[in-house]
Amino acid sequence: MPTELVEAGKIDGAGLWGIYRTIIVPLSGPAFVVAAIWQFTSIWNDFLFGVTVTSDPEVQPITVALNNLAGSFVVEWNVQMGGALLAALPTLVVYAVLGRYFMRGLMAGSLKG
Repeated sequence: MPTELVEAGKIDGAGLWGIYRTIIVPLSGPAFVVAAIWQFTSIWNDFLFGVTVTSDPEVQPITVALNNLAGSFVVEWNVQMGGALLAALPTLVVYAVLGRYFMRGLMAGSLKG
């Protein structure tokens, strides 16, 4: 967050809460969305926690269920690929819906203007 924006808000007569509400929160939206996307992706793809801590198959993450689809002698690739597609679908939807905020948050501060 550029300090010049906060200083400009002070010069315009905004108080602490006014600066926070009118300057900082609107400019922090893309950063919050990027953090939420990364957190969702991290939680959705959590494999180690699901393998070590949870033993009940009903509460294990989808990555553990995808790992359990593999047979010991025969691998059914069509089932593996279908499961991988279903496992990736929620993450793809999140990226598609929030993609513009994601790119805006990644590009924040990268260009001078």
